[in-house]
Amino acid sequence: MRTSDKTGFIVNRLLVPYLLDAVRAFEEGVGSIRDIDTAMKLGCGYPMGPFTLLDFVGLDTTYYITNVMFDEFKERRFASPSLLKRMVMAGWYGKKNGKGFYDWSNPENPCHRMRAARVHETVASAGVSAC
Repeated sequence: MRTSDKTGFIVNRLLVPYLLDAVRAFEEGVGSIRDIDTAMKLGCGYPMGPFTLLDFVGLDTTYYITNVMFDEFKERRFASPSLLKRMVMAGWYGKKNGKGFYDWSNPENPCHRMRAARVHETVASAGVSAC
């Protein structure tokens, strides 16, 4: 595979907007974390949904990438949603520290942390909702 030396190369150029759109869809109440993950796994045949992938990659890593890409292109599709920024600022980095879109305290059975109506309240208080 060949690609030119451009910000994001191929994978991040396509993947980052997909991940950010999933966060925006959740913020807008389109579906729950689990519903969006399941829809993308079943509907597109992906091995994992966008929220699981975000937690695996790291919310802090994704947030950093979005800043670099937005600075380069100035396109809304690369702008980090406020929820992602707030989660990172609250110290929620995903699977690596057990706090992300899923609670990874039991890696064999992760559960989603938030429901759309409680997103901002939960992150603002850095609390953990029940599974």
